[in-house]
Amino acid sequence: MPVEVIMPKVDMDMASGKLAVWHVAEGELVKKGAALFDIETDKAAMEVEAPATGRLHHILAHPGETVAVGAPVAFLYAEGEAVGASPVQAAPAVAAEAPVPVLEAAAAVAAETAVPEALPADYSTPRATPVARRLAREGGLDLGALAGTGPRGRIQRADVEAALKRLAEVPEPPAILPASPAPQPAPEPAAPFVWTAQPGDLHVTTRKGTGTPLVLVHGFAADATGWTPLERALPRDLPLVRIDLPSHGRSPLRPVGSFAELAKELLRAFDRVAEGPVHLLGHSLGGALALALADVRPRQIRTLSLIAPAGLGPEIDGDALNGIARASSADSLAPWLKRLTARPDGISHDFAKAAMLARLDPALRAAQQDLAHAIFPDGVQAFDLTAALERVSAPTMMIWGRDDHILPWKQALAAPGEVALHLMRGVGHIPHIEDPEAVAALIGRHVRT
Repeated sequence: MPVEVIMPKVDMDMASGKLAVWHVAEGELVKKGAALFDIETDKAAMEVEAPATGRLHHILAHPGETVAVGAPVAFLYAEGEAVGASPVQAAPAVAAEAPVPVLEAAAAVAAETAVPEALPADYSTPRATPVARRLAREGGLDLGALAGTGPRGRIQRADVEAALKRLAEVPEPPAILPASPAPQPAPEPAAPFVWTAQPGDLHVTTRKGTGTPLVLVHGFAADATGWTPLERALPRDLPLVRIDLPSHGRSPLRPVGSFAELAKELLRAFDRVAEGPVHLLGHSLGGALALALADVRPRQIRTLSLIAPAGLGPEIDGDALNGIARASSADSLAPWLKRLTARPDGISHDFAKAAMLARLDPALRAAQQDLAHAIFPDGVQAFDLTAALERVSAPTMMIWGRDDHILPWKQALAAPGEVALHLMRGVGHIPHIEDPEAVAALIGRHVRT
């Protein structure tokens, strides 16, 4: 039988999700655990993995459509399995303005999944089966950081076991407290978490289209999925190339001792995937890297777009960067994420939970902390790209939020007169998430120059 692919639930208050993009086309083979599609919830973008290995058929939901949680969006068929008519009809699109009823669970549900439904409206504990709760409690796992695969997004035993298995594969940090309960002198500061470098190329994903591709380079502690709101607002026929930086997203963990080393890592990935002229877009640290890339590959860069780029002054909110890198739960991550937007209410707890799902691995967090210490020592920018900006020959545009709390917008004044500068009111450090339509319009005009 084909495996049903459903719209997952990532938060108890989530009744529907918007399908942003498919990473696999109709009829293509996908392996279990590989990226299958992206969804949007509130302002967060999440990558959903394939629940099984198989070929994708009967796509019921398309990019931009809102689907009820638990509703099927496609089916996976095993190799050689006959593909007949769709097992179900396409799920009706959900109007964004109307209340969305949660899809009712199928009548025949395993006994393990049954839990009482009579919960108060303000009940904030994640929905999970009793077995899942017990396993999570015994394993010290925060259920709030898991996405359930059961009916109505309920966290099941398999979800908890999979998360515990992932964590078990990561070595525990060295103990810092003495075993004896007797009073002892104050312990030494905790030893840094020891992580292991991983081999392999940087992870690259693409969206097919026509014309010159747009290469996207994300910022610190982000990944390629952070571009999803902007991608939806860009022309659908614009081809995209997304690169995950070292120790980010699906790229391998890699020790980096300086900004120059990080730029070389990106250059190797760019040379591997760029087959001709490209448009180049970078945000924050990714903006600095895009600028460095344009400086050494000038003939391949048709246009350069920079969103709040680093490298144009020493000031930066180093506390926020380090706080994001070391946060080990949604509760500790949320206050720092709120620094990214113009107003604190620009980041919801849903957003923080979704972001934390990609940061459960302590090795990834440790690698990003090391990277922050290398390129932002003592909370300052240890690299200066103002001279490189002077040398760029491609048409260049900068977009900056006037309420950016991470990088002061006045650093943009270091740009030469040929660089177009767009200052956005009521926007912070992530304009492509806070106002993706406006940013897409600016980029669309710029790439047509």
